[in-house]
Amino acid sequence: MARGITEQDVHVAADELVMAGERPTVERIRAHLGTGSPNTVTRHLETWWQGLGGRLNQRAEELAFPEAPEAVSTLAGQWWKLACDHARAQAEDSLNSERAALAEERDQFTRDRQVMLAHAREIETQIESARTSEQTAVARSAELQRLVAHLEVQIRDLVDQRDAAAARGAEANQAIHALAERLQQSERDAQAERASLSAHIQATENRAGLEIDRARQEVRELRTRLTTLTKSQVEVERTLREAAEAANAAAVEARQQLLAERARADALDQQLSKLRDLPAALRAVMQRTSRQSGAGSQAKVGTRRRRD
Repeated sequence: MARGITEQDVHVAADELVMAGERPTVERIRAHLGTGSPNTVTRHLETWWQGLGGRLNQRAEELAFPEAPEAVSTLAGQWWKLACDHARAQAEDSLNSERAALAEERDQFTRDRQVMLAHAREIETQIESARTSEQTAVARSAELQRLVAHLEVQIRDLVDQRDAAAARGAEANQAIHALAERLQQSERDAQAERASLSAHIQATENRAGLEIDRARQEVRELRTRLTTLTKSQVEVERTLREAAEAANAAAVEARQQLLAERARADALDQQLSKLRDLPAALRAVMQRTSRQSGAGSQAKVGTRRRRD
């Protein structure tokens, strides 16, 4: 690595510029040296200006000495020439070293600059990719915000629908309970009426049986009388026919009453069958209500079919 410039380098460069008839400035010193940062050159140039007055006074004092003899002057000139040659040789060696160091520093600077440019291009690529990612993220964020707002609206609508469905479900449950109570009452009434009809039918059958028994008894009595009253056969036969006809008429009437009671019982059975179908209709209503509300309950109503 090339060494940095020293204060002596700046002072020498400033002296050389003054000898060349130029005013020493930061730019001229850096151009003369071929290197050096502006801050370093400025700091060393300030010390050069501060020491300029003292060097001028010292030069004036040297010029005030009387002239030396010619032999001394000649010898001094030779020594001075040797000193100048030696100083020039050292200066050239130092200058060559400085130039070599400067060339190496320039090459290193060029390499560093290329590396920095490549790194800068990589950073620019990363920045551009980051900007693209940021734009994509912003767009996705906006889309997500719109989706969240839409979902919030849907959630509020679903909550309202759920509340409405719950209210309808409560109303349906109340209606189902009322219908179930009415069904139970109708079943109790139908059972009571059926029991009453059964008792009436049984009583009618009993009466018909008694009538038939009585008619049979009368027939037996008539037959008994027929065996004993052989002399009045025609009259007995007429009486028997009348009794038989009366008995038959009574039996027919009893059978008609029995058929009428049985038809009424069948009508009541049909009404009971319709009432038994009512729980199935109630279950269908409850299922529709359950599907609308999403949380309904299914009412289980057991039915038993009675057969006579």
